[in-house]
Amino acid sequence: MDREQRPLLLVDSSATYLFYMAMLLKRLEYTVRTTTSAENALKTNSESYPALVITDTALPRMSGLELIKEMRRDSRLKAIPVIIHASEHDTSLEQACSAAGAAAYFRKPVEPDALYKSIQSVLEATPRQHIRIITFLRVEIGDRSEPGGTSRVEYATALSEGGLYVKSLIPEPVSAVIQLKIYFRDREIRTRATVQYSSTDIGGQHKEPGMGLKFSEISEDDRTYIRKFIKDEIARGLAY
Repeated sequence: MDREQRPLLLVDSSATYLFYMAMLLKRLEYTVRTTTSAENALKTNSESYPALVITDTALPRMSGLELIKEMRRDSRLKAIPVIIHASEHDTSLEQACSAAGAAAYFRKPVEPDALYKSIQSVLEATPRQHIRIITFLRVEIGDRSEPGGTSRVEYATALSEGGLYVKSLIPEPVSAVIQLKIYFRDREIRTRATVQYSSTDIGGQHKEPGMGLKFSEISEDDRTYIRKFIKDEIARGLAY
């Protein structure tokens, strides 16, 4: 899916919640449109089909459940997945939404990683397991403390719980295992990572030369720290 061409559509009667969710999803690298009613959602869908609809159930006039049913009756809209994000703690409503074809049902507020995994699972052929954020972290590659060892400083421009992307004009080859030090504001993490992707070209997925790395050796304590760092960055300045 081309995220720029196929935005997500948020449907909620609360302007505050729409702002919160739109900002959260934008930080997860999705393009977002919003509307406050199911009727407007159906009109928007018919004019420009979104990749996914995320809707509350408690809407003015037509409910979120009715929105799903209307979409499933329309041959142009029936294939668009719908995720329910509701305030109601109603098991029967959750079951009704699932029976109507909802891809997932969450109660507000949802954890960003759970929402992200659900979106990935319905939109991507190869879903990501972990949230990836844009960042700018100093990274030392190599280990000069070893006899004859050398190191160099680069910068990570993307980070997930499972690895990172390091901007570099001299990326290591695919499958190389390298020693890393990642410098956070209040912590230095030492780890080893395997190169999954390497390119000296300007452009492509990351729009800059570098290498995608997957952590191959990392302590559970350090992984937990990275997970919290990402969650804090995603939620920074947002409140609902």
